Amino acid sequence: MTAARLGRGHATMVAVPDAPRSAGILHLGLGNFHRAHQAVYTAAALAAGSGDDWGIVGVASRSRSVVDAMRVQDMLYSVAEISPAGTRLAVPAVHTDAFVAADEPDRVVRAIADPAIRIVTLTVTENGYSYSPATGHLDVASPVIAADMQGGSPTSTIGQLARGIQRRAAASGAPLTVLSCDNLAANGSHTRRLVREFLQSLPGIEGAESLAFLDERVSFPSSMVDRIVPSTTPELQTRVSDLLGARDDIPVPAEPFTMWAIEDDFRAGRPAWEAGGAVFTDEVGRYERMKVRLLNGTHSLIAYLGALRGVETIPEAIGLADIDAAARIVLADEYAPSIEMPSGVDFDDYQRELFERWGNTALGHRTTQVGTDGSVKLRQRIPEPAVQALDNGAMPHLIALTVASYLSCFAPLPGFQPGRFADAMTDAARPRLAEATAGARNGEGVADAAISGLQLFGEELAGRSAFIARVGELIDTITAGGVEAAVADGVAAAQADASGIRHEVSA
Repeated sequence: MTAARLGRGHATMVAVPDAPRSAGILHLGLGNFHRAHQAVYTAAALAAGSGDDWGIVGVASRSRSVVDAMRVQDMLYSVAEISPAGTRLAVPAVHTDAFVAADEPDRVVRAIADPAIRIVTLTVTENGYSYSPATGHLDVASPVIAADMQGGSPTSTIGQLARGIQRRAAASGAPLTVLSCDNLAANGSHTRRLVREFLQSLPGIEGAESLAFLDERVSFPSSMVDRIVPSTTPELQTRVSDLLGARDDIPVPAEPFTMWAIEDDFRAGRPAWEAGGAVFTDEVGRYERMKVRLLNGTHSLIAYLGALRGVETIPEAIGLADIDAAARIVLADEYAPSIEMPSGVDFDDYQRELFERWGNTALGHRTTQVGTDGSVKLRQRIPEPAVQALDNGAMPHLIALTVASYLSCFAPLPGFQPGRFADAMTDAARPRLAEATAGARNGEGVADAAISGLQLFGEELAGRSAFIARVGELIDTITAGGVEAAVADGVAAAQADASGIRHEVSA
């Protein structure tokens, strides 16, 4: 006999809260992260008495798997907080409905226009914003964006937001907040700019009224989100179902740590997310840079080095002494000088906590998952710290190693095999990288094609010949001597430079 599916009519060993009466939030991007982050904060807000009209309608982009399972399970699922100390389960119970945008594209627009929806939240990944990494502006040459501008039901996130706001302006005119929860610098103003550019590009006066409504009645606060949320595995499904006493086909694994910093600019109210620990602050930019550089930038280095070493998980990778050393140097010596810590956040405590999180052996976060979509992720993480170091006369050796290991995973020189974990990583830039580097005879050729030719990491790094040469040297070392030799090279060079700086300062 199979266990019963998780549902409101089935008793479990975990408390299941009452369902919200109605939805006030539309969420685009119904993946694991949203379900283990914003949904959990919303559950805490509802439990604290925020009102029962802040339920969430979840919208998946294309995949039906989560939506179908949520419908069978009365919109319920469990979040499994996993650490070496054990597993703790919770059932957020905040979703009132879920659907797939690809199946019902006009429903997304109608939902954004619905005055009952007061907040639209987004976790669509950096790739979901349809912008040019080189310019930061809307990619109007994209076939998807071009089609959305022609009319009909939009399929891009920016098209959906713009058309929904357009319809809302023409109908109720009710105020709205659009809250990005993706790893983009100044994600609120970035999202606003892209939606404005879409509306401004519409023919004639089609977008004029919508632009006025956008400026007067729609806010785009920035936010920083942080929680490590791996993919769900069959093993987790079985373990969670046993603990629940009911079958859950879509449990979400997550680390115990969670953080959410939000700019408090909401035009039509908000849940009391602070009940779950969210911080409302005017220092979101500091939180963003802290997270994107110290955590995400270092995380990328660990993932690419680990994959090239044939290591499956982040804890296994950081457990290797040389990768641990490289991670500590890049974080403290190359990323940290480019940020100001938020008020009340201690750098040493934050750094110590990061290494504890990466070392969570029970969670099993995969190098493949962290390394996927590096062309977009690294564009957010490395250019400013690298340029700042170069302008100060220092070579950021470990940031260069991050780029070299990424390129060795996605555009290896002939004869070099990155290994199965690197091969399993996906990236929209892989075909362009392959074409651009096809004639490269050495590492510098690969680095020049990617950094200067494709401007994969922006315009400023594209002209930094010394950095390109250093990345090329490290690619050659990875190819000829192995990733261990490249790590040793990068760490030794960084330590030598640091020793030289200390000597000069003390002289």
